[in-house]
Amino acid sequence: MARWHSRAGDRTRRWMYVISALLVIIVVIALIYKLYPSGKDKTALSSVEDRKGGTSTGTGGPVESKAVLPATEAEAEPNLLKFAQPTEEANPWAAELISEAMSDIEAKPARIIHARDKLNEALPLPMSEQQQAFIKEKLSELAEEWLFSRRIFPQDKLTGSYQVKRGELLSTIGKEFKVPYEILMEINKISRPEALQAGGTLKVINGPFHARVYLSTFTMDLYLQDTFVRSFPVGHGKPGMETPIGLWAVKEGGKLITPTWTDPMSGETYEAEDPNYPLGSRWIGLEGLKGEAIGRTGFAIHGTKDPDKIGIAGSQGCIRLHNGDAILMYNLLMPGYSRVEIVE
Repeated sequence: MARWHSRAGDRTRRWMYVISALLVIIVVIALIYKLYPSGKDKTALSSVEDRKGGTSTGTGGPVESKAVLPATEAEAEPNLLKFAQPTEEANPWAAELISEAMSDIEAKPARIIHARDKLNEALPLPMSEQQQAFIKEKLSELAEEWLFSRRIFPQDKLTGSYQVKRGELLSTIGKEFKVPYEILMEINKISRPEALQAGGTLKVINGPFHARVYLSTFTMDLYLQDTFVRSFPVGHGKPGMETPIGLWAVKEGGKLITPTWTDPMSGETYEAEDPNYPLGSRWIGLEGLKGEAIGRTGFAIHGTKDPDKIGIAGSQGCIRLHNGDAILMYNLLMPGYSRVEIVE
């Protein structure tokens, strides 16, 4: 009889152990949900990781971006960062990434590429206007070091070095890397394309560049692949001649320096020397691929001699830039590869 009670007691103890283990598991799960935020912020962070094709560690090295321009029109939309609407309160996830990036910038030596990639990872998250403006400002400052200088960072996947072969042309090298040769001249301090020397080492950029225009804020954001570079103020189409939203390609043969222009409304033709010439320093022709833009031609990104035309809806549908900005975009956007997305 004693033996029977002993076996019954063993079974009771085993069940108690099982129940205790289940309770421990439930408590651990509850703690995990409490410690790691869920909802909008977590979803946004996951979408950033998905867009970059990898998993973010929050404190790890630079995100490896291997974007390649799609081969078909159906897949032609570049994988640019899409910003969430600004919130009234700061986002703690964004604040943590900003803090890590600032630590990278202030390190001795500075970890420029780590900082850039963390800020770029944070940029699409829901956040306050102050956080978004701060991140864009810092990314623009960092671009002066990693992109627009001659300095090469070994760990950077967006730039690199290239040894010039005998007989090579700067334009051929630019096409290989999907960037205009003008930007290679600029960052390598080459005065003329003919001055390229065989055996020399160039800093190259792994393109292409893309842009997104926000009509509501009169801004254009520039990207190298899916990494934010900087913003520009713009003007666009006036009421009744609105700039069509959608996806555009930089047109083959569409990049021109102060071309002759005929006003489609009045029929009057303007030469670059004319004091009323409206196009400024550069013309970057576009052709529509998607949305309202599909099949549309005659639109362009161009400069202007009148800075008061920037920040207003006053053009016949084109995107206007300050002349210096138009020259820079001319040197960055590659016909056949670069895309320009226009959104509200």
